[in-house]
Amino acid sequence: MSDFSPTKLQVMWNRLLAVVEEQAQTLIRCAFSPIVRECGDISAGIFDLQGRMLAQAVTGTPGHINTMAEAVKTMRNHFTLQEMKPGDVYLTNDPWIAAGHLNDFLLMMPVFHNDQVVGFTSCTSHLVDLGGQGMGPEGSDVFDEGLLIPPCKLVERGEMNMLLMEIIKANSREPIANDGDTYALVACCEFGAKRLVEMMSEFGLDHLDPLAEHIIETSRRGTLAAIAEVPAGTYRSKLVMDGYEKEIELHATLTVAPDGVLLDFAGTSGTSLKGINVPLNYATAYSVFALRCIIGPEIPNNAGSLGAFTVSGPKGCILNAQHPAPVAMRHTLGQLTPDLVYGCLHQALPGKVPAEGASCMYDLPLRSAPEVAQKGGEVFALELAHNGGTGARPTKDGLSATAFPSGVWGSQVEITESVIPILVTRRELIPDSGGPGRYRGGLGQRIEVTSARNEPFMVLFSVERIKYPARGRDGGQNGAPGRIRIGDGPDLPGKGEVRVEPGEVLLFDTPGGGGYGDPKDRARPIVENDVAEGLISVQSAKDAYGHDTERTET
Repeated sequence: MSDFSPTKLQVMWNRLLAVVEEQAQTLIRCAFSPIVRECGDISAGIFDLQGRMLAQAVTGTPGHINTMAEAVKTMRNHFTLQEMKPGDVYLTNDPWIAAGHLNDFLLMMPVFHNDQVVGFTSCTSHLVDLGGQGMGPEGSDVFDEGLLIPPCKLVERGEMNMLLMEIIKANSREPIANDGDTYALVACCEFGAKRLVEMMSEFGLDHLDPLAEHIIETSRRGTLAAIAEVPAGTYRSKLVMDGYEKEIELHATLTVAPDGVLLDFAGTSGTSLKGINVPLNYATAYSVFALRCIIGPEIPNNAGSLGAFTVSGPKGCILNAQHPAPVAMRHTLGQLTPDLVYGCLHQALPGKVPAEGASCMYDLPLRSAPEVAQKGGEVFALELAHNGGTGARPTKDGLSATAFPSGVWGSQVEITESVIPILVTRRELIPDSGGPGRYRGGLGQRIEVTSARNEPFMVLFSVERIKYPARGRDGGQNGAPGRIRIGDGPDLPGKGEVRVEPGEVLLFDTPGGGGYGDPKDRARPIVENDVAEGLISVQSAKDAYGHDTERTET
């Protein structure tokens, strides 16, 4: 039993939540890459001696946060406590341990207090380039996709492993950014450890056990109580997606019981030959995040609240890809699992679940064309993050150009143009792209990009919802699909490598979210305001919503 009162335990819990947020901001402030510094593609957390996540920063993305929650358990068991020394930091980017592809580094640092390991800090962030085929779907296996680093010691007693750092830089088109981002990750772990020790000293804690048990047990009870409010039963859903070589079916069976929720991907299409496959840890991260957004969303995310959800899938299906499958663009399908889950949950909780959205990040991995380096031009690699519209909610419109489920902020025009020789000549919302409904889906956006110099550049596409747009719910209509083309040329497929020549303009439309409810039930003043704001056209107001906004009222 703990000697601390419930009030004091709650105060310490709140302090942990503050510590991890400060830890995350350290990573963002120190990072070199815009996708970390400007877009927040990170995670940060504190773990107990068993490797159980006690707190995670709100800043971050579920793909990093929830994979980190399991990865630290794996890393904790890979190294013995006896071999850990103050100042040690461990690293891996193994997709099946960390965050699903090679471009995410996960670090874990043992925290020492009174000369004993009392817990761990951890963090994850995206690195722009680790060699190989790069951030695109063209690899035939994970070996094509860059440098894989097994669990190893990055820092030993405060001294960086300089050989490993040189290997990381030597295998990248952006060695300086990789160097800086790795040091930023180390700083994040160190800062979290420092603050945790200060907190423990302040509250007279020799170890984290009483606080850990309070956090995990309280969260577990609260989550099970929230699950009990969902009608028990088995629910099924299916999504048909664009895929690469062929269309892909994603299947889910959701079983709700008093002791927890089980999600199974049986029936899902097999592994692709291209790099759109998803390790189960990443599919689990987003699936559980989606469930937690509806079931007990007010309960903090930690080992206790996560433990009530179990995700499985047949080995070799595209949502449980096995090594050495190519997985560079695992987010393309992994971030669609919330829509798949919500297809099930809508049956259990009608009126509680949003319509489908653009969902997967519409990112633009850009890099200089191969011949640029040979001619002495500027070699670069950068990944821009952009988003479509979210699905309309049961009582509100969807959000335009907003990341759900990833939470990654969109890349800023000015930052993009300051770090690579690219001009963003247009970025604007696309009228009529949100699915009509009583509540309208969020709008997608149009982005136009061209070279700032007389040099070509490459784009490595892997996006979804080109063929299959976000579906509406309860009478709501579909959102607009995505679209890619160069100038007035034909539409391009959503996956593959494209070369943009000097003077050409790449046009990139992100999808809109689905609508919710019958569009004819949308109030006329709201439709008129949508027209006035340029969100929908006069024709759409008339055809989809049944309101002739050009008619003069008398």
